[in-house]
Amino acid sequence: MIKIAVLGYGTVGSGVVEVIEKNKDIVNKKSGEEIEIKYILDLREFPGDPYEDKVVHDFSRILADDEIQIVCETMGGVGAAYEFTKQALSAGKSVCTSNKELVAAHGPELLALAKGHACNYLFEASVGGGIPIIRPMNYSLTAERIEAVTGILNGTTNYILSKMEYEGADYDTVLKEAQEKGYAERNPEADVEGHDACRKIAILSSLMTGKNVDYRKIYTEGITKVESRDFEYAKQLGMSIKLLALSKEVENKTVAMVSPFLIDGAHPLHMVNGVFNAVFVRGNMLGDSMYYGKGAGKLPTASAVVSDVIDCARHIGKVLMCFWDAEEADLLSIDRVQRKFFFRVKAEGLAMARELFGQGLEEVSLPGVKEECGIITPVISEADFADRYGKLEGLVVGRRLRIEG
Repeated sequence: MIKIAVLGYGTVGSGVVEVIEKNKDIVNKKSGEEIEIKYILDLREFPGDPYEDKVVHDFSRILADDEIQIVCETMGGVGAAYEFTKQALSAGKSVCTSNKELVAAHGPELLALAKGHACNYLFEASVGGGIPIIRPMNYSLTAERIEAVTGILNGTTNYILSKMEYEGADYDTVLKEAQEKGYAERNPEADVEGHDACRKIAILSSLMTGKNVDYRKIYTEGITKVESRDFEYAKQLGMSIKLLALSKEVENKTVAMVSPFLIDGAHPLHMVNGVFNAVFVRGNMLGDSMYYGKGAGKLPTASAVVSDVIDCARHIGKVLMCFWDAEEADLLSIDRVQRKFFFRVKAEGLAMARELFGQGLEEVSLPGVKEECGIITPVISEADFADRYGKLEGLVVGRRLRIEG
């Protein structure tokens, strides 16, 4: 029998307990051992809860108990969760987590600590919720040189953009609706400003390169300035607008970023709508593969945590390899990346836009709209575009959007 502890009895933590208890037969069979939850750590009391007798308030009880071999960290944040994780790993207890903030900030350190104490630090649930992507990156694609990873990694922003696209609603209206339905937090900044997706692509970039990609160095834009009019142009072009988190090799360096992009109907991520997430991976031998599903939610995320518990149970005393070193990855400034851009220009600025962006510029008009025009630039570097676009100050409308091929 393998006994485990769950740290945090909130949405994901209670989901972990539910998955283990409801799927006890299959979890035990696939673990090769009976899994028993011995402790649930939380500051609160849960009177009447079926598992209230397992609730404890002092982590030292868990740490001192030699029967505990696996710890599920579902607390979130980088304070107590970080300290408890370090202590558990130092005591030889494997840790399974859904905590993207902690993994992005301290992944290499915690992996090294686990390796040094013959246990494991697993984080399948930290990126795509219930979507299996960490394990494929670590094991299934080990023969590949991963050339690029592109993902829709945040369900809140994808829900908002999908509603704006299909209902023609504005951002503020859809955000309010998302909050009422529980898809968006009361303070949605981490989602809508791209910070959540940034941490997730940092983790995937680190696994892609084998080196540490610091999320604080990743260029990040959110969706707060996307307008309903932008979707009218996107429809005219047969495109959609998605918040993409991407990482790829350029000039033997790594470029990672988060930003709203226009993508055409042929792109595999074009059909990913609502709260669903997807990760699109390009390998040098396999080519393209995509992983799709619910990127958040109580039971999908908990299911991914429990899959790590099963992996740990199968490998007690053995270290599962994860290629993510502390050495910093060589990041290329996005200024040198080349792509097409879309922007809207007032009618009186169209001649200047033509002059600035020259041959290869495409113009996009909306029926009945004469006061502005959409512009698609030729392929141009980020730095060059920013310089030319800046000269149109006062003549552009809304924001510019990048185009992903």
